[in-house]
Amino acid sequence: MATENGGGGSNGAASPTENGDDSMLGIGYCLPPPEIRDIVDALPIPILSFSPHMDKIAFIKRRAQLPLAELARPEEKLAGIRIDGMCNTRSFISFYVAIRIHQLRPDGTLGPGKEVHGYPDGAKINFITWLPDGRHLAFTVRVDEEENDRGKLTVWVADVETGKARPLFQSPDIYLNAVYLTFVWVDNSTLLVSTIPLSRGCLPKKPFVPKGPKIQSKEHKNVIQVRTFQDMLKDEYDEDLFDYYATTQLVLASFDGRVKKIGPPAVYESLNPSPDGKYLLISSIHRPYSYIVPCERFPTKVDLWTADGKFVRELCDLPLSEDIPIAFNSARKGMRSINWRADKPSTIYWVETQDGGDANVEVSPRDIIYTQPAEPLEGEQPAILHQLDLRYGGISWCDDSLALVYESWYKTRRTRTWVIAPGSKDASPRILFDRSSEDVYSDPGSPMLRQTPALTRVIAKVKKENDENTYILLNGSATPKGNIPFLDLLDINTGCKQRIWQSDKEKYYETVVALICDQKEGHLRLEQLKILTSKESNTEYTQLHILRWQEQACQITNWPHPYPQLASLQKEMIRYQRKDGEQLTATLYLPPGYDPSKDGPLPCFVWCDPDEFRVSPNEFAGMGPTSPLLWLARRHGFAILYRPTIPIVGEGFKGDEKANDRYIEQMVGSAEAAVVEVIRRGVAHPNKIAVGGHSYGAFMTANLLAHAPHLFSCGVACSGAYDRTLTPFGFQNADGTLWEATNAYVEMNPFMSANKIKKPILLIHGEEDNNPGSLTMQSDNLFSALKDHDDALCRLVILPFESHFYSARESIMHVLWETDRWLQKYCVSNNSDDVNVDFDASNMMM
Repeated sequence: MATENGGGGSNGAASPTENGDDSMLGIGYCLPPPEIRDIVDALPIPILSFSPHMDKIAFIKRRAQLPLAELARPEEKLAGIRIDGMCNTRSFISFYVAIRIHQLRPDGTLGPGKEVHGYPDGAKINFITWLPDGRHLAFTVRVDEEENDRGKLTVWVADVETGKARPLFQSPDIYLNAVYLTFVWVDNSTLLVSTIPLSRGCLPKKPFVPKGPKIQSKEHKNVIQVRTFQDMLKDEYDEDLFDYYATTQLVLASFDGRVKKIGPPAVYESLNPSPDGKYLLISSIHRPYSYIVPCERFPTKVDLWTADGKFVRELCDLPLSEDIPIAFNSARKGMRSINWRADKPSTIYWVETQDGGDANVEVSPRDIIYTQPAEPLEGEQPAILHQLDLRYGGISWCDDSLALVYESWYKTRRTRTWVIAPGSKDASPRILFDRSSEDVYSDPGSPMLRQTPALTRVIAKVKKENDENTYILLNGSATPKGNIPFLDLLDINTGCKQRIWQSDKEKYYETVVALICDQKEGHLRLEQLKILTSKESNTEYTQLHILRWQEQACQITNWPHPYPQLASLQKEMIRYQRKDGEQLTATLYLPPGYDPSKDGPLPCFVWCDPDEFRVSPNEFAGMGPTSPLLWLARRHGFAILYRPTIPIVGEGFKGDEKANDRYIEQMVGSAEAAVVEVIRRGVAHPNKIAVGGHSYGAFMTANLLAHAPHLFSCGVACSGAYDRTLTPFGFQNADGTLWEATNAYVEMNPFMSANKIKKPILLIHGEEDNNPGSLTMQSDNLFSALKDHDDALCRLVILPFESHFYSARESIMHVLWETDRWLQKYCVSNNSDDVNVDFDASNMMM
């Protein structure tokens, strides 16, 4: 693995070169300074996968960044998805390079590892899945060879005890079709696999002369509003291509080599075995297709089959859904969320709207949940399980006496949790929690689940010694004092809670990952409780522990610090106040050994992110490959102000005002308060503060440079959407169309304020961005607008083959080089006096 991170120039790409000045601007890919590059190139730790009985752990080794050659592979953009035609998978799926299996001993320690072997050298591994009894692993192998079937995926199985792997299919001509599905275990020796039909034939040829013009029509007075989707089908040839790649032949494959086709070839979207293994829920897509909405809105048929592929009955055949209203909480008409009850052998449940799927329609109830046996008696109608006045949000199953049903409504931010008794017609549903989703710190947590003998997950019921009451465990982290993970014992009948475990809020950040228990049925005993936790601190990397009730925890991993050069970085959750009294927070990072009283103020990089949830000051400072925290390692160091909260608050949900009506005012006020705070602390130089962000953070960056130029010396904006008229049917938290909320679309639009952006801005975008709304043309257009103004300094970097997030090592390194160059030139070296922050005493309040 030590040689896998080299960034060679394959497929004609220029090799990355280290370049610390402007001498080679625009020539090939460049490398950032070594102190940044070394952190990005560090090998990632393995991913851990626990066996069904939690008695074994697979350590799955992965590589760092992909080479650009992986992204350069040809792809088809069809019906809202991107397909790697060589592999017959979705484009750019991650892969792994090795698997090592460890026994988890009863005392919590790990046994010696067993390397999975037998597959070809250089294989790329995907879709690793445990056999239900934990005795085998199934996974796919891809080997790039210069042949017709280059890169297609084959299915392999490995014996966990010996580590020996072998192909599942004896025939070398059977390949996985992973555009939608992969495989599922039907029993302990049989896999249901999605394969490329052997009869598929050659790739459709594009007609030299089209059959006719491309036509879209609306000749009825119905409303069809759709958001800005990308990669839609364009013509009949695209429809044929979609069918070619997505059509699957399902086969049952046994360990003894038997292979049986089940069902006809079709575009199967999902397959879901019943908990007892007797039935299959099969969902398939069919024509007529659409050129304006993605494939998840295409006509969809859901059938019930026996496990060996015999048709039982059709559950529904949903028509094409081009007319789902854009209002938040709108939904598809007809049956949706069709699934098996996790606590029953073979009982189906689903949801149906009563408002036609239109959130603007006032009706009660709004959603109804139905349930029915897989094979109902003649004349037996579906039973109503529960009725909801808000929009359905899911179910946590337990047994006939208990299930939790969730509903929410975006406009009012209301969210409710119901307690129901699925097996009792006499028990009345009751509300367990009724709260605002914006009140983050009132979140009671989620119920802990245990595994059943059928390997489904149900709510774990808990009994206390000498106590006949029934309890469940709530796993949460939101508290009035901050993000402090906890485990509560909730009396399901009275609603009374007892906190039985909480993370050490003074030093550590420890979260509950899962229950570990051998008991598969009945109640868990509190005194026998065993949980898996993830524990970290400011300076200590994340490690896994097994915690037994009221016993000393046992650490089962010992990962090294991924970037020891920053092991002693300084991190603090800071609090400050906006002029209007709104309380704000941010995370302030400072370089190792830095002392503001001795070293003076630093250049500061403010990184915007729409995530308003407060992180814990004890969380480990993890860094992605383009994280702003990388600049803590720079030779002279930066102060990093990470995720300053920028709440956009409206009195809106009571009156006519909406939150976005004062977006600019509140955004600028929040940024001013943050900048004033870091200057007051003496850690940031007033003239050397840069702002940056990705996606919505890039949108905020451009707006801040336009409307708060007095705060920042420059900006870095990656993959942003800057012209909201290009997304006229809604964006982010904007509820309404361009024509319904014109003022918001214009005033929040940095493209319309391009003439106000006077500070240098670096725009970076993936050439193949597939995120709705952030087409590459967003950065192209903003750059065009900026460069036509004499006093605007700007630079546009388009990354070949990259999507919304950047994957290739060459691209990542170049983004870091571009960002570092921009910061050094326009932030670190800035000596201008055009940055002026008003030190109003009201901004200084903690």
